[in-house]
Amino acid sequence: MLRNIFILVLNDFAIAFRNKSFYLIIFIPVFIFVSLRLTDKTGSALNNLKIGLVRGQAYAPQIVNALQSVPQNLEIKWVTSEDEAQSFLREHKIDAVLVKSKMSDALSLLVLRKESAQSIASAQMIATLQKSFENAKPSWVSEVRSLREGSMQKQTLPTWILMVILLVAFIILPAQVAEEKEKRQLLAILQTPIHELEWIAAKILTGIGLCLISVFLLQFLGQVTISNFTEYLAFVILGGYCFCAFGILLGFLCRSQASARTLGLVFYLPLMMPAALSDFSTQMSGLFPILPTYQFYEPIQKLLFENKGMTSHIFPWIYLFIFGSTLFGMSYLFLKKRWLIS
Repeated sequence: MLRNIFILVLNDFAIAFRNKSFYLIIFIPVFIFVSLRLTDKTGSALNNLKIGLVRGQAYAPQIVNALQSVPQNLEIKWVTSEDEAQSFLREHKIDAVLVKSKMSDALSLLVLRKESAQSIASAQMIATLQKSFENAKPSWVSEVRSLREGSMQKQTLPTWILMVILLVAFIILPAQVAEEKEKRQLLAILQTPIHELEWIAAKILTGIGLCLISVFLLQFLGQVTISNFTEYLAFVILGGYCFCAFGILLGFLCRSQASARTLGLVFYLPLMMPAALSDFSTQMSGLFPILPTYQFYEPIQKLLFENKGMTSHIFPWIYLFIFGSTLFGMSYLFLKKRWLIS
């Protein structure tokens, strides 16, 4: 009895190795550990703050002197205009910027997000400096303004959009392609007058349709309205095209549904987490712009929060189209090589 159980356990482990499930069990904890190591640690914002000052604006001498009095914990970055400061905030080159307030003679603290650790630390640092230099004077900062404002549903919507698109592209589509290969359905389909390009196009359109259903459901449940909806819709379709082409290629690389799901998860986490955590880690925002998910996530945020037009993110459009078309072509080559899908 024990011998049979032992043999069955070994057989299950062998299957786990064959369909790559064992690799996934090891890979996911290691990847999460490495990703969390790259995120900014608690208190790091207090030790490495970067405050921007706009050239040409009249700052009180005591404010500039106070900021320059803590060279170990704070760095002053001079910018030419408020537009450049906003660009630096989005690129995480600075944590906050002091600009002239539109409501009073005091200053406004412009941040990327009010709830971020860098924003809170910047406000606390300025308040501490004022208390040290001018305890009884009016507050230097009259308000804290955020570039990205809105409800919690809208704030988290870009992450959920990325998640559902990758879920369709890397979990659902590869398993479907692998199932048709495993059951010899694909070879039977290709014996009919259906062309290889038609089959791939149908799969991508199916994936894009599933992505749009998920995205619109998220948007409806969150009651999020988008001003530039046409451009937003076009960019979601482009992202669906790019990642669905990736998923089809992954399906061709596997001979079973189990291995396709495993391989999809292996790509799912490394492509999703760096983009989703880029707002919380300056290291990730600097290391991972080359990833297609990063080039999709950042423009989605701009379309949702900043109402930027197409001219503000031409490179991501070109990047995602070329990347998706390359994977589309590779999938077509796999279909032409019939022995690879048998």
